[in-house]
Amino acid sequence: MAQITASLVKELRERTGAGMMDCKKALQKTEGDMEKAIDLLREKGIAKAVKKAGRIAAEGLVFDAVSADHKKAVLIEFNSETDFVAKNEEFQNFGKKLAEIAIAKNIKTVEELTEAEYEAGKTVGQAVTDLIAKIGENMNVRRIHETVSKDGFVATYSHLGGKLGVIVEMSGEPTEENITKARDIAMHAAAMDPRYLDKSEVTTDDLEHEKEIARKQLEGEGKPAQIIEKILIGKMNKFYEENCLVDQIYVRAENKETVAQFAKPLAVLSFARFKVGDGIEKKEEDFAAEVAAQING
Repeated sequence: MAQITASLVKELRERTGAGMMDCKKALQKTEGDMEKAIDLLREKGIAKAVKKAGRIAAEGLVFDAVSADHKKAVLIEFNSETDFVAKNEEFQNFGKKLAEIAIAKNIKTVEELTEAEYEAGKTVGQAVTDLIAKIGENMNVRRIHETVSKDGFVATYSHLGGKLGVIVEMSGEPTEENITKARDIAMHAAAMDPRYLDKSEVTTDDLEHEKEIARKQLEGEGKPAQIIEKILIGKMNKFYEENCLVDQIYVRAENKETVAQFAKPLAVLSFARFKVGDGIEKKEEDFAAEVAAQING
């Protein structure tokens, strides 16, 4: 009997689209035989989505939720294959419930969410599989981020109907005025896409990479070496201003104040930003080839 490892369960889940626990039980019953486990899941109707699970789910929405005391917030990216399905009310309600479950159960990882109870007798993983079978597209919970604030509060902002979501953690108390300010900063982060919170988060490698690019540009312009080093100081300061959230010019500022200045007397402690499909390589469909393949059987 093959050992039922986490990687084996993961492989079966990826091949069938079934829930993690269903995959584990199927492998146990078939003594670790992958193909027999697939057959078992198909026989039970659990692997109805097996043929859809290989298709790329690069669309979808980012769902957010905040606890009543504004001490905890989550972002969840729930993907579908097409934007059409992402606009489906059932898809949207499902995603909202996922965010509510994550907040209620203090869930931090996709694995924890998959195993969590969606409703009586059904895990989130099983519910996703059922939704795939019902709607007819592959879907998956791609990632989750939780922010828990010990010394301040959190607020969220959803942009373009959920195509982009942001959590901002602030110092201070969650008064109505402060929450409004935090949401304004989250909106700024959505629009300006900062890479870091502040200078302390910029790694030495990232900074040296930017310096090298700037140095080669200046050398190409024929600048003397001693002048290049002085110019680089200014260019790196500009890099911070463009890429660090607190150093960026606040998007609604009339007097060019930075986000840090706009936030006063509060301070921005952290932020998280999810954009749907970031990093997913979307499959380029060749329509003519697809039609030819169907004609040829």
